[in-house]
Amino acid sequence: METKKVIIGMSGGVDSSVAACLLKEKGYQVIGATMKLLDNDETNIAIQDAKKICKQLNIPHHIFDLRKEFKEIVIKQFIDSYESGKTPNPCIICNKYFKFGLFYKKAKELNCTFIATGHYAKIKNNRLMMSNVDGKDQSYFLCQINKDLLPYILFPLNKYKTKDEIRQLARKYNLPVSEKKDSQEICFIPKDDYKTFLKKHKLNQQPGKIILKDKTPLATHNGLYQYTIGQRKGLNISYKEPLYVIELDKINNNIIVGSNKDLERKTLIAEGINYLVEKDAFLKEKKYAKIRSRSNLEEIEKIEEKNNQLLVTFKNKQRAITPGQFIVFYNSKKECLGGASIIK
Repeated sequence: METKKVIIGMSGGVDSSVAACLLKEKGYQVIGATMKLLDNDETNIAIQDAKKICKQLNIPHHIFDLRKEFKEIVIKQFIDSYESGKTPNPCIICNKYFKFGLFYKKAKELNCTFIATGHYAKIKNNRLMMSNVDGKDQSYFLCQINKDLLPYILFPLNKYKTKDEIRQLARKYNLPVSEKKDSQEICFIPKDDYKTFLKKHKLNQQPGKIILKDKTPLATHNGLYQYTIGQRKGLNISYKEPLYVIELDKINNNIIVGSNKDLERKTLIAEGINYLVEKDAFLKEKKYAKIRSRSNLEEIEKIEEKNNQLLVTFKNKQRAITPGQFIVFYNSKKECLGGASIIK
């Protein structure tokens, strides 16, 4: 019987390194690969760490230089979103186009049957499901990948329950990265300081007004991109009650603020739905959804489709629905059914 070839995305971290060990232990012919997406020290260190792990495991290691594509797709979309008054989720875009897009094309060029990553998610009967690992589920970030790829994706970490178990495995395999810290949330934002990053890219810093819903002016701001829905800190407003950003008015360059209750509503509009199941199956399922990765699953009352957009009504009010983020759908079995970008 021919050994099946799998290429695994190696970040030089604990998760992908342990995943590579598990695949090799199961008898797969494993190839390691690292996507070079950025020009910085962290990327170079990650590549060197991945190389060392692959050498230790006696498996080949490839480097895919995709810096140009990453800048043109992920970074550009990130900047454009803030420019238009939205709060983007670049990890979802990266997974769609790179970790499960271009990476799969590279896999086929190397005659690999499967691609694998160290993501915390699982695939059962060609359906994407939430991970078992406590507090680490990453299925939310996979909502935009091509469903046709699901039969060819492996998530070796899916059977474990805690991150500590993964680190114990790293020690068992004598991996030099066993105590390495988890990577930062957005890889191309140094120290997660997105405001400084955006300033360097010369986003519009034109001053505008911070106003109440009734248009009462309260203060000024130095650029919409420095704020997001639900934000309280940094407004520098003295008022009779706590105030939060409830809307970014791009047309008039105003930030609209209000009470915590003003952040709560039951409906949203989304576009660009990516189905991870057949559309008919999606429509039949009783659905739940998340509007951010760390929120709880919330029951959906109804979904209406109109002009290629979805009007989603939740059973209960949701706080701080944010344009640019994604609504990700699940069923009662915690299967991920797909996701769409929130526009309103």
